[in-house]
Amino acid sequence: MPRSEEAEAWSNAVYAAIQEVPYGKVTSYGHIALLLGEPQRPRQVGVCLKSLPNAESGLHYNSATVPWQRVVNTKGMISHRGPGSAERQAQALRLEGVEVRSDSMGEFHVDFSRYGWFPKHLPSEEGDGESEDSDDSE
Repeated sequence: MPRSEEAEAWSNAVYAAIQEVPYGKVTSYGHIALLLGEPQRPRQVGVCLKSLPNAESGLHYNSATVPWQRVVNTKGMISHRGPGSAERQAQALRLEGVEVRSDSMGEFHVDFSRYGWFPKHLPSEEGDGESEDSDDSE
């Protein structure tokens, strides 16, 4: 089913924002929504990531160009999107040097105090290019 122009614009904004999350850092669905001026839409950020085209699609935004693994829930937990998805995301983060721990329930967690990325604005929106606040935790 084709997306509406509004849905396509939102998805593209989400993907572009996620491309700005630095290597080895993690942020939340809610923070991406906040950076895009839509703090009430964290679930829609997740929906965009769930429907991110695969690398073979040839589309500009795809799983090879958007670092999907750098977005987790507000508690620092990796959300399950299907069989093996949380494990794949944990492994992708570990490859970036992010410590991912597993609890007794098999849930994966990231420590936002060490790896969190919560700037007040997207770096691309800052006029002078400085992003001193880029490591501040929420």
